[in-house]
Amino acid sequence: MIDYGNWVLAGAGALLAGGALGGIFFGGLWWTVRHGASSPTPARWFLGSLILRTAVVLLGFYVVGAAQPVRLGLCMLGFLVARAVVMRVTQPTAAAKAAHSPEHRHAPDA
Repeated sequence: MIDYGNWVLAGAGALLAGGALGGIFFGGLWWTVRHGASSPTPARWFLGSLILRTAVVLLGFYVVGAAQPVRLGLCMLGFLVARAVVMRVTQPTAAAKAAHSPEHRHAPDA
């Protein structure tokens, strides 16, 4: 007999782990862009961040997936949901968008 309780628990854990991995990856990307752009050596920031974020996510997928395609798929789903969440949370506010719009820029006085 199949124990559905354990399967649901393992699936929920894989989904949550994927969400955490996605939060780390995309949150780290957002942080890197904000800090690396103003750094005197942005290439180091971006390359170092890429290597670290990718290594963490690949290791996480390897551990969570454990050669079980369903858990790996649920982990990937959680990863993609986290991408949407991070994009939503980190988007600029309406006030910041208005401050950078062309309508609010004034031509220099002649």
